[in-house]
Amino acid sequence: MKYFIITLVLSITNFAKAQQNKFYDDAFQTINNMLADKQAYSFKSAVLSVEDAYYQGKLDTVEVNRKIKFMANFAKKIIASRDLTYDGNDKVAVSKYAAIFSIICQETPIVINKDTLHYKPFSYDFNDVFGHKELTNLFVSKLVNTQKGNCNSLPYLYKILAEEIGADASLALAPNHIYIKHNIKSIGWYNTELTSGVFPQDAWLMASGFIHLDAIQNGVYMKALTDRESLALCLVDLANGYKRSFPENDGSFALKCAERALEVYPYLVTALILKAETHKEQYQKLVATEPKAKELLSLLNKEYKHIHEIGYRNMPEGMYLEWLVSLKTERKKYEDTRLSH
Repeated sequence: MKYFIITLVLSITNFAKAQQNKFYDDAFQTINNMLADKQAYSFKSAVLSVEDAYYQGKLDTVEVNRKIKFMANFAKKIIASRDLTYDGNDKVAVSKYAAIFSIICQETPIVINKDTLHYKPFSYDFNDVFGHKELTNLFVSKLVNTQKGNCNSLPYLYKILAEEIGADASLALAPNHIYIKHNIKSIGWYNTELTSGVFPQDAWLMASGFIHLDAIQNGVYMKALTDRESLALCLVDLANGYKRSFPENDGSFALKCAERALEVYPYLVTALILKAETHKEQYQKLVATEPKAKELLSLLNKEYKHIHEIGYRNMPEGMYLEWLVSLKTERKKYEDTRLSH
């Protein structure tokens, strides 16, 4: 009887773990289906599937979607009621970009039953900006529920809203950072920085001191990502969530995510680092004299060497925060004067 009870408990525990893993497997499949054109592309669906996996199926996606829909409808109302001072033949697209920017970064009046209310913009949350204490601090669902976000959730929400209203928006990467790039006919490419509500020149990005020329040439940083490459980011997010949920994992799921992401975006440095760090964790669990350990060590050296050769340089978190704040404190120095507000 005692043996039966122990067996039953173990079976229940294993079933629970399998159910937990199923959420991550389903999220991976959702994103992979989009990459394989077996499912309609939706950045919102990809992002929320990652977050729901971390919440083990308990994310209130209905409420998150409701809030996103409200913002999308609000953006449409702004577009309809505001005549943008821009005369390019891509005015319709630019008006959409401006409306989303207003919702995220500017206090915007709303008239309800003849009363004017002021919609408050999102603010930057300096608490746990890298999600070390709680990974959900990086989530779009946390952003829409608290109006506070960071350089992960804010550009993700921007891209989601762009898709909701039929606009294009490209994510772009910098050390520890994500921002938005747009291309309009009057000036070409320009940057949108949502953490401070500013349109910075490339000079600000370079001012970090951690963007090597090789990283730009290889498309590691400052590249306008395609929709498929944005899905690759979601795969890295999914792997990081899995590793946080199951710290004693064997590394296979993280490697599957990293390798699929790299098939889409070979120079995605977060995926390259994820792959190398996972191999490092596997190596540390082995006895140094084992043949597998020597093989992993050789692989690790090659991986880290490649990451350095393509231009990646580690940016200390303290320096990142100083760099981020510099855009506000030195706004005149770094703001793109080609754009009027």
